[in-house]
Amino acid sequence: MTGRAEARVPFGVHAIPYAPGTLRPSCDGDPAAADRRVLEHYRLWKTYFLRSGDEAGGRGRRAVFTPDAAHPFVAEAQGYGLVITALMAGADPDAHALFDGILRHVLAHPSVNHPDLHAAQQDAEGRDVGGGDSATDGDLDIAYGLLLAARQWGGGHDGRGGHGGYGGYDGRGGYDGHDGYDYEALAVRRINAVMECEVHPTTRLTKLGDWSSGRYDEVSRTSDWMPDHFRAFRAATGDPRWDEVLEAHLSLAGALCARHAPATGLLPDFVVDTTSGEPRPAPGQVLESPHDGDYHWNACRDPWRLGADAVTSGDVRTRAAARGLSRWARAATGGDPGRIRSGYRLDGTAYGDPGSPAFFAPFAVAALTEGEDESEDEGGDEGEGDSGAEGAQGWLDALWARMCASPPDPARAYAEGVRLQSMLVVSHNYWVP
Repeated sequence: MTGRAEARVPFGVHAIPYAPGTLRPSCDGDPAAADRRVLEHYRLWKTYFLRSGDEAGGRGRRAVFTPDAAHPFVAEAQGYGLVITALMAGADPDAHALFDGILRHVLAHPSVNHPDLHAAQQDAEGRDVGGGDSATDGDLDIAYGLLLAARQWGGGHDGRGGHGGYGGYDGRGGYDGHDGYDYEALAVRRINAVMECEVHPTTRLTKLGDWSSGRYDEVSRTSDWMPDHFRAFRAATGDPRWDEVLEAHLSLAGALCARHAPATGLLPDFVVDTTSGEPRPAPGQVLESPHDGDYHWNACRDPWRLGADAVTSGDVRTRAAARGLSRWARAATGGDPGRIRSGYRLDGTAYGDPGSPAFFAPFAVAALTEGEDESEDEGGDEGEGDSGAEGAQGWLDALWARMCASPPDPARAYAEGVRLQSMLVVSHNYWVP
């Protein structure tokens, strides 16, 4: 391990069990075989998307490269990188160093609005672009990754807290050669900054970023609704407002599905009128595209986020939501993951092309929730002929096989980040700090 701290929750050990009744892929024969598939995919992901040194803006830094985004380095991808490398510790002897390299990049690019949030975009020369402000999803995953690191490695490589939590960061965006980050302190600072700048003080819903104001304060992106992160933030800070955040998002998700997608359970990319008392799917383009009110390239992550919380927390609400999504997708495709499309209206009408891992991989996480346990409703599974344990297991196995069937596409960082993290959950290698 070249002097770096040993992993406390090593990849592949499966030390933290999932909720009772959670399925797992059966087509590989044993969990170790599934772990090997994840590790193979991870190694290619590193090769294709991790940049270092001058390519990442400076000595000692790493950053996740996004050739498919507007700029080569974006906050969302750095959050993914921190979470992935923390979870891969124990299998990858370089995971700790990679994590710290990405963290150096993050700390070198604070938001112009708050020093403990991350400027959302950098260009190829490592300069902040696009205003230098934050994106909520990136900060949520960065904070969560820091909590994973605190559990995985302790305070830092040598157990010391560094300078006010920053260790090898010299305060000017450089690297002073000294490792020893206090991951927990950094996480708590970022979590508190998220609450201050990226959570609406009245609705307790996530905002789009620390730049949000005026009419944008009435908009929330459903892919930022990460229940397991909110639970972890509550535990790390002791701040009861995170209970309110969790409840606000789960309540709104349930209400939106009941009113706008009762047959599918699909959520839209963006929700508007969040402060009016009657939130609704975006009626058209409010931020990104005319599909802002559809199940599009943001909301495609929702089955993963809801499913990950369901299998780790056992919450009946996220389990019901994820299970409903899985059953709808299974019925809509006849159990063939190759028929999952890259875009749906909330009523289930498809409009996108087939084939993106960003859309099919999250449904595998949701499919984990289709197992039976002692809390299963009496009277069977809603009368669907293929809704029993055999059909659910076959659906999960088909999704897993599709996830593993092709290597990462080096031109598609977003989809591949979603696929790899979904693989980590489906293989039972995910955990909440």
